[in-house]
Amino acid sequence: MDETNTNQNGGGAGDGTAPQLPPETADERVASLTAERDELKDRMLRIAADFENYKKRSRKEQTDAVAQAREAVLRDLLEVADNLERATTQVAGNGSVDGAAVLKGVNLVLRQFQQKLERYDVKPFESAGQTFDPRVHEAISRVESAKVPAGNVAVELQKGYKIGERLLRPAMVSVSTGPAQSKPSEG
Repeated sequence: MDETNTNQNGGGAGDGTAPQLPPETADERVASLTAERDELKDRMLRIAADFENYKKRSRKEQTDAVAQAREAVLRDLLEVADNLERATTQVAGNGSVDGAAVLKGVNLVLRQFQQKLERYDVKPFESAGQTFDPRVHEAISRVESAKVPAGNVAVELQKGYKIGERLLRPAMVSVSTGPAQSKPSEG
């Protein structure tokens, strides 16, 4: 009789099935599902809060990185401004102006400024004599020139700069229209 009883209750050791657990009451099942739901909801809320904190932290880190980069550039520019102030103070304090000394000082400051720009991979590019390219040149005027072919940059009025391969500022240029056309004389 034991053998029949074991098979009727959900299988025995010999048939490969696990014995069934006693059925839960409806209230126990509801309580179990409610506890599982509450646990999943709590976990979801913690994950959402962690994600919000991550976004805030990322924004702050990005803002801090931009501020640090800006400060580094401005510190370098302040060194150049300091040297220009020294030069003007020196000229104003002497009363007499030695043009050669002032020019030498300005050239030193200009060289220092160019070195600071190169530190940030900012470099000027040549425009004079090049074919006009609206992606890197800003045409201000057209000029007649026997020396420069039509459509090429005749005069660079303001240098253009790139950061790496990206354009920082286009060069302001005058574009050649070619040699002057001689007008037939009326007679």
